[in-house]
This record gives sequence, C-alpha cells and structure tokens, in this order.
Amino acid sequence: PLRGGVAAAAALPSAGRSYGSQAKEEEELRVRYLDDEHKGIVVLGLNRSHAKNALSKNLVKMMSKAVDALKSDKKVRTVVFRSEVPGIFCAGADLKERAKMHSSEVSSFVSRARATINELANLPVPTIAAIDGTALGGGLELALACDIRVAASSAKMGLVETKLAIIPGAGGTQRLPRTIGVSLAKELIFSARIVDGEEAKSIGLISHVVEQNEAGDAAYRRALALAREFLPQGPVAMRVAKLAINQGMEVDLVTGLAIEEACYAQTIPTKDRIEGLLAFKEKRPPRYKGE
Repeated sequence: PLRGGVAAAAALPSAGRSYGSQAKEEEELRVRYLDDEHKGIVVLGLNRSHAKNALSKNLVKMMSKAVDALKSDKKVRTVVFRSEVPGIFCAGADLKERAKMHSSEVSSFVSRARATINELANLPVPTIAAIDGTALGGGLELALACDIRVAASSAKMGLVETKLAIIPGAGGTQRLPRTIGVSLAKELIFSARIVDGEEAKSIGLISHVVEQNEAGDAAYRRALALAREFLPQGPVAMRVAKLAINQGMEVDLVTGLAIEEACYAQTIPTKDRIEGLLAFKEKRPPRYKGE
C-alpha cells in the first residue's frame, strides 16, 4: 500500500480521481492512505477501465493482498471501496478471461474470489462501498460484503448470474437475503433484475442514495463524509462492535447477548476507555491511540 501525497485530492470539495504523484495509471487496484482530516481512512480504488473493473485473476489477487495488509494495520480506521473508472463500479467476473479457462480453473477462480470477498467482509474496521456506477454480479457481491453501501441515484445494481445459467457464487445468495430479506432477494436473483439507486435505497440494499455530480463521484464523497463520522470514535470499540454485530446476527438472541457481553468485556481494560472517560470529564475531544 502507498502512503502520503493524497490530502488535497481526498478533500470533500474536490475529491477528484487523481491521488498524487505516487499513483500509476496501470495499477488495477489503487490503495491510498488518506491524510489530514481524513487520516485513518483507506481508499481501495478499482482501476481496470478497459474491462469495466471486471474481476480478473490478477485483480482478485491484488485485492486479497491489500485486504490482508489492512486487517493487521492498527492505523486503519475505515476502508472505502470505490471505482476509479467513471460510470462503473464493477461489472462482475471477467467473462473474457473466464472463457479461456479450463473448467477446473473456473472453480478455483470462483473459490478464490469468494474467499477474497469474505476477507473483505471480515475486516475488523468499518467498510463502505461507494457505488458511483454499475455494480453487477460479482461487483454487487463485493459491495454486499461491505458494512455500508452508498450509491448514486443513477447507479445500476443487480445479481444477474441466472441470465448466464449460473448462480451468484461469491456470497450473493447468502448476503443479499440477509440484507433485504429472503423473498425479495429470491425475486431479484430469479429475475436477474437490475435496480437503480433510488429503488436500491427503498428496498434496503443501500443505506444512502445521492444525486450524481459532474465529476461522477457523488457516492464516494458521501462515503468519505460518512467515514469521517467514524474517525473520532474509540478504535478498539469500533472493532469490537463490528465483531459483536457480525457474530450476533448469525445466532439466536440469547447467544447474541452473550457475545455482546464478551465483546463489551474486551473494551473495559483498554487505554482508550480510560482516555474516553477522562476526556468526557475534562470536556475535551478524546485522543484515542487504538489501545
């Protein structure tokens, strides 16, 4: 991951698509650690313009490597997943590449993509998908693995695999029902229907919908603003809260409450908690160190 040289480009009034001299046009996945008022936010930017950000073997490999580095970096507070290509988030799997694969390679690729998206879902910090364009198939599965989804009203989203006589294979059949409900998820998958940002918001597929701007990055800007709301909070508490929610959603309420109790206990001995109480007493902003 590259650091530094990105503060001006990351500022909300001029988010843009250029991140400083360290950026290389050939990078299929751009990893940026933001600075100044956005310090702690990491942006993962898909950048395969020639293939509409389709998930290739190389891109999945790069994503896996980036996520693996992020999960152990205690300086990371929030991850924003976006596209560097105007009008597209991710078109799904790279079907041109897949057509050249042996059947055994296809199975291996899908397994690797599923594992990588699971790694993204299991990052210990909040993750936000900024959908400024089309997100289909594996592209929507990627967004579903994020904690929060923000989309432009003009964005198009759908799990369209049944059109190709296959099913979503990177978590779509599991995460979509958990997000919008079983019956509606079945309807969307069975019909391969594509919805825009407004409808996606109305069915609970995304949390926020925004009107697209001239730069084509309205969802990204909204995601950055949302990520900034997370930055002042206790880092350990954020990580443990995500763990408690994720694990609790998979079990009954009694077990979930026990998980919450165990997670809460992890925050009591931390230096962050002591600092939080002291800052409250002294009526000043806390200075958390993630300890």
